[in-house]
This record gives sequence, structure tokens and C-alpha cells, in this order.
Amino acid sequence: MNLSNITSKEIMPGYHGKLVHSEKMSLAFWTVEEGAIVPEHSHMNEQIMQVLEGRFEFTLNGDTKVYEVNDIVIIPPHSPHGGKALTPCKLMDAFSPAREEYK
Repeated sequence: MNLSNITSKEIMPGYHGKLVHSEKMSLAFWTVEEGAIVPEHSHMNEQIMQVLEGRFEFTLNGDTKVYEVNDIVIIPPHSPHGGKALTPCKLMDAFSPAREEYK
């Protein structure tokens, strides 16, 4: 498959994702509009987030930091987290196990 051939889905306001799933994991390639917010939430999936472009304010377990290009965040299962795009962003998320609700 080729990422350019995957249709983008707006999963939440301002978060447009190209989603790739295997049996045990999911990848999400996000194009995020400036100011778009992902409310604090948690899930059973382990997650790794990488900032590919832009500046993204991210809170994990109550600790807020600003992440920029090539920064990576490891998000353990069931950990409360959320964020806001300070600029237009491109992010990549890896989830294990697969995010069934994104399929």
C-alpha cells in the first residue's frame, strides 16, 4: 500500500487521519488543523506519538509540554492524555493492540 492512496478520515474536529491496521497494531498519520484539540482521554492501547511537523502541546498524566519536529512521546495504556495543535501539525501515532474504533 502507499500512504498517498489512503483516504483521509476526520476522526474528530480538525484531526484528519490516514489509518493503517494490521492484526495487532494501528498507525495513524494525522494532518491537524491549528487550534484543534483532542480532549483528555485514555484507552487500553499503548501509544507512541511522533511530531512530524509543527508544534503540539500535549498533556500526559497531568504534565504538559510543547513538542516539536522529531519529538516522540510514549503513552502507556490507561494513561490520561490530550493535546492541542499550536500550529498546523503532522503527527504519527502507533497503537498496540489495533484501535478497533478507528477501523
